[in-house]
Amino acid sequence: MHTNTANERVRIFCPATIANVSCGFDVLGVALAGVGDHMLISRSTKKGIRITKITGQDLPLDPHENVAGVAALALLDHLNSNAGFEIEIYKKIKAGSGIGSSAASSAGAVWGINYLLGSPLSPQQLIPFAMEGERLASGVAHADNVAPALLGGFTLVRSSNPLDVVCLPSPSELYATVIHPQIEIKTADSRRILKTNISLTDGIKQWGNLGALVAGLFKEDYPLIGRSLEDVIVEPVRSILIPGFDLIKKAALDAGALGCGISGSGPSVFAFSKGAEKAKEVATAIQAAYTPLDIPFELHLSKINPQGVCLEKA
Repeated sequence: MHTNTANERVRIFCPATIANVSCGFDVLGVALAGVGDHMLISRSTKKGIRITKITGQDLPLDPHENVAGVAALALLDHLNSNAGFEIEIYKKIKAGSGIGSSAASSAGAVWGINYLLGSPLSPQQLIPFAMEGERLASGVAHADNVAPALLGGFTLVRSSNPLDVVCLPSPSELYATVIHPQIEIKTADSRRILKTNISLTDGIKQWGNLGALVAGLFKEDYPLIGRSLEDVIVEPVRSILIPGFDLIKKAALDAGALGCGISGSGPSVFAFSKGAEKAKEVATAIQAAYTPLDIPFELHLSKINPQGVCLEKA
C-alpha cells in the first residue's frame, strides 16, 4: 500500500472495451487504447459520493442512479470509509454503444477513489465493486467489460462466483476496427432475446473456438485467432438487431480482417486485424459498405490497451 497524501484529485482515462469477443460470451473482454472516457475525481470534506458534472451524455447526477456512483459507494462501504469524493465524468463513449460505456464509468470511479485513498486494493480486487455499476446498468453484475477496463489487455472470467479473472496476453500487432451505428441497443433488452438452452453440438463448437482463441493469444498466432473468432450461439440471434451486420462482416473479412463480430450486446461491431495498415483498410471497406444505408455511424481504430484505467498524461 502506498499513500497519495499529496493528491487531492486525480484525472484518469477510462478505456472502452469489447466484451464477448465472438466466442467468449460473458467471459472474454479486451480493453481499447484509442477510445475512452475521462474522469476527474476530487477529495471532498463531505462524506460520500457526489457527481458534480457529466458532459457528452445525459445521465443522472444522483450517485444512487449512476453506475459510477453505485460502484464508488460499494467500494467505500467495503472499506468502511468516511471519505468524501466529487466526480466529474467526461463521456466519450455513448451509452448503449456496446463498447463498455457503463463499465468505463464504473471502473474509473473505483480506480480513482482507490488511488486517492492510497491504493488499499489491487485492480483485481476492485472488479467486484465495478460490477455493481454493471448490475445497475443491465440487471446483471457481469465482469467481462469491467475486468479488462481495470486490468488492461484481454481478460477471461473463469468464474463469477467466486470471482476468478485471468489476464491473457495481447499480441503486439493486433488492432481493432470498431463501427458504432448510431442506434441504441440496451444490454438488458439484448439479453432478453437470448436462448437459455443450447445444443451440445453448438456448445462443442463454441468452447473449441474459445480454447483456440486463448491459445492463439498466447502463441501470437494470428491465423488461429482469426479462425477462432466464430460465435455460433449469440451472434445469430443478436445480429438481427443490428442493421447491416452482414454487410459489415463481409466487408471486413473481404478486406483481410482476421475476424469480425458483435461488440458486447451491440450495436457496435468489431474487426481484428494484424497491423495498423490492415486495420485502416478494413475501416475504409466498412465505411464504404455502410455509408449507403444512411445510418449515422462512428468508426474507431485502436490498438489493444495493455494497462486499463490509468492516470491522464499531463
